[in-house]
Amino acid sequence: MKSVQKLRVGIIGGGQLGRMMILEGKKMGIQFAVLDPDPQAPAVSLGDTHVMGDYHNREKIRELADISDVLTYEFEHIDGAFLKDLEEEGMVIYPSSRSLLIIQDKFRQNRYLKEKGLHLPRFLKVDSLQDLKEAGEKLGYPMMLKATTGGYDGKGNALILDPDGREGAFFDLKGEKDTLELMAEEYIQYHKEISVIAARGDGGAIALYPPSENQHEDSILKRTVVPADVSSEVQAKAEALAKDTIEVLEGMGVFTIEMFVTLEGEVLINEIAPRVHNSGHYTIEASETSQFEQHLRAILALPLGDTSLKRPYAGMINLLGRGKKNGSPEVLGVQEVLETKGAHLHFYEKKAVKFGRKMGHITVTGDSREAVNNSLDDLEGQVLIVPDQAHE
Repeated sequence: MKSVQKLRVGIIGGGQLGRMMILEGKKMGIQFAVLDPDPQAPAVSLGDTHVMGDYHNREKIRELADISDVLTYEFEHIDGAFLKDLEEEGMVIYPSSRSLLIIQDKFRQNRYLKEKGLHLPRFLKVDSLQDLKEAGEKLGYPMMLKATTGGYDGKGNALILDPDGREGAFFDLKGEKDTLELMAEEYIQYHKEISVIAARGDGGAIALYPPSENQHEDSILKRTVVPADVSSEVQAKAEALAKDTIEVLEGMGVFTIEMFVTLEGEVLINEIAPRVHNSGHYTIEASETSQFEQHLRAILALPLGDTSLKRPYAGMINLLGRGKKNGSPEVLGVQEVLETKGAHLHFYEKKAVKFGRKMGHITVTGDSREAVNNSLDDLEGQVLIVPDQAHE
């Protein structure tokens, strides 16, 4: 019989993902240490120990490792090479530095996945404008140009509609320092965007959550509804692709595989996150085991939990900061959420609201897709997080 009460998980990053992980872990008595430069970061007040420092500060990462039994992270833009050094010294880190280093570089990731026979859009390395011209000739237009490292929520990506847009996109992404490496990727005329949350645990056991259907606005996730409204054939393809992906990456913990469903019903990998994910927030209320608990189960070599939905359907909308000014946040519309059957409000307790910043989310569960979508539609315009001096 394994006890977790004396185990301490170190989390690199103190944002909302770490916060929700701690909330789930505390139910099992797990202790947590958090590395973050901000003493008011969402996860810090819930953790048992705060290591104040930058995510790339190797001394501070080592300090976190020294007081932790297992290290994990809530975002992937961290020092993967140093994590590899710590692993070689005997530190347990999940997902492993190997998985992280593959995923951190999109070109390396895509090349590796292609070698393993997984389905993804065509892609080419771009080191010059001539390379980009040749990529356009091979991939056609529109075409995506991506920074191979560092992108998130659409940052680091540029859509090139025609040959006239090549030069502007190339230099916009390269920037003045000319340090970013780029790749061109085939633009997919997709029918739907979906994602599968996949967990791999002790002994290679794998647990999959049902595919969720995602809607983005300005490259930020706006809404997730689960199960995705796709055919049984597409669902089977998505689940098989997620399983194959986490296996070839030799991942431990929760991974999120974002996918395109094409007009022809094919399923292609879009992005991979070696961590819990925004599109899996619904699992806190809607699933027998949340993605956050599942991640802890996986990295602590505990049995993986049941991924079944408690009700037939669930959905989530992000609550982004509103208002023209920055300031301390005020949540408007709490009463409307609490009056809605099956609805749950999450506020991340970030100390400053900024326009477009992820400040919280709402989850709704229901007996039909229509009922869930209707509730999300009703709440979307009523619940706002604004600077307290704005009241907009």
